[in-house]
Amino acid sequence: MTDTEVILVTGASGHVGGELVAQLAATGHRVRAMTRKPHDLTVPSGVEVVAGDAADPASLTQAFTGVDRAFLMSAENVTATRPTHLPALVDAAVRTGVRHLVLLSVFQGGEGGDVFADWWGHSERSVTESGLRTTVLRPGRFMSNALAWAPQIARGDDVVIPFAHRPTTSIDPADIAAVAAAALTDTAGHHDGGVHPLSGPAVMTPVEELAAIATMVARPLRVVEPPLEQIRAGMARGGMSEAAIDAALARTLDSDAGTEVLPTVERVLGGPARPFAAWAEAHRDAFAGVRP
Repeated sequence: MTDTEVILVTGASGHVGGELVAQLAATGHRVRAMTRKPHDLTVPSGVEVVAGDAADPASLTQAFTGVDRAFLMSAENVTATRPTHLPALVDAAVRTGVRHLVLLSVFQGGEGGDVFADWWGHSERSVTESGLRTTVLRPGRFMSNALAWAPQIARGDDVVIPFAHRPTTSIDPADIAAVAAAALTDTAGHHDGGVHPLSGPAVMTPVEELAAIATMVARPLRVVEPPLEQIRAGMARGGMSEAAIDAALARTLDSDAGTEVLPTVERVLGGPARPFAAWAEAHRDAFAGVRP
């Protein structure tokens, strides 16, 4: 791609979007960062910040105009109806002449027969059937989920973690961003039409992840695993529908999906995915407010 081409990063305030903006800017690319709250976003020098809201087509037209390639993501809650945010982003990309879309999907995407499969199947098809060049990323659990434990660690040594003994292959959002950057800047078409399942480098449980943080901060941190009823109530308070809650619990309790170490990150980036201990060390400041 040329130095004059513009890459749009939607969800620029998120864990992956923020990393992607920084990585693209560091390698000299022209980056436009889209967020619903542009005044709250801090970006590297030279990055253009624009307002964009999936519920406001005019804002999307403005954000996407002049863009050559775009990274798409959505935090819209999964419901029994079809998604609206990602299709709105794709519509804006098509009408403004964007050439290549890279979508941040979820692990397994539209595979399966539950509400998540239906939702992400529609989301992915809105991209892959757009007529544009496309690449789909399907990462598993983010290492950055552990940042939610920091406020509890600041209060004491007990940390409430749902499904604490369920193994996963958590991935560093920076590795997801690096794969996205590789696809967005690819000039040879190696990622065109690609669907990339992504994992971290090792199988770990949240118990083991907390133990790594405990070693880092020299604290005897302990996991408290809440009962299923409490987990359901918390998911409902977070805005999840009953169908989504049932599907999420079934995927977690009745499936071993997401427990396999995949070669994609190393194949695309030429080096291994970052281990959890290294991610934790890089985010030590997030846990620095803990009591001694």
